[in-house]
Amino acid sequence: MKESKHHRRIKKFNELSLDELYKIIQLRIDVFVVEQDCPYSDLDGKDQNATHLYYETEEGDVIGYIRILDKGVSYKEIAIGRVIIKESYRKYKLGHQLMQDGIDYIESLGETEIRISAQEHLRKFYERLGFEKVGKIYLEDNIPHIQMFKV
Repeated sequence: MKESKHHRRIKKFNELSLDELYKIIQLRIDVFVVEQDCPYSDLDGKDQNATHLYYETEEGDVIGYIRILDKGVSYKEIAIGRVIIKESYRKYKLGHQLMQDGIDYIESLGETEIRISAQEHLRKFYERLGFEKVGKIYLEDNIPHIQMFKV
């Protein structure tokens, strides 16, 4: 398998260019709304209080993305959400590295507690990254989710 060539970017909302923000939102809608056939409002007012970590190709395409939310935005802990790898790049298994980059970034801030709301079918993926299930399965936008926590 040929390796994916990409660059990691970490930016606060006000550091994103309009073009970068457009590409990020386009990827989120392509995956969460179109691919998963789940009509929901992606723009939830939390992006402005987030750190945006994403992978970008040499040509400027956004191929992977996570949103890191400050404490108190969604939970009392820092949260990771909107975890996406563009469909045509999933064969490169970038999801684990993307999440690990997010965890490393959070730990560089001196934080260790991270909460996520994970799609339940991805539970084992997140467990391999050190997250543990907390609570019961619930529906979010008609998709089974589970809260997970990492210390």
